[in-house]
Amino acid sequence: DAVIIGDVTIGEHSSVWATTVLRGDNGSIVVGARTSVQDGTVVHTVPWSPTTIGDEVTIGHNAHLEGCRVADRALIGSGSIVLHHAEIGEEALVGAGALVGNNKVVPARARALGIPATITEDAVAYEQWQPGVDAYVENARRFKESLRVIEPGAR
Repeated sequence: DAVIIGDVTIGEHSSVWATTVLRGDNGSIVVGARTSVQDGTVVHTVPWSPTTIGDEVTIGHNAHLEGCRVADRALIGSGSIVLHHAEIGEEALVGAGALVGNNKVVPARARALGIPATITEDAVAYEQWQPGVDAYVENARRFKESLRVIEPGAR
């Protein structure tokens, strides 16, 4: 199960997957519409910096976002870390395992890869991962309507 506590707002048709933690105990977390927060992700905030995630954002498994802003249609890769006051632009991509440090700005349609992240501007096309947005919206609907948790020992 996901853990969602504190000042957290989740937009329509968004999904928060198993073992994810959205912890708005020190400030607000806003997740836009049609956004997927995948398994094992931690979204936290600090009193001086809320965490805002836009519409149609895909956040990969085991990512960590804290006190940052992610604009619409961005992709945050699995295992990546985005820290305080960092800004991820519209349709930007943070690669798997990347570290976007405090106050770092990733412009719209830029790519951020590595530790610390190196930014390449005008390097991505949202159309490459947009089908994934639709797929996660559909998966969430399907899970809600037709799947169930299987308890240990049950068949």
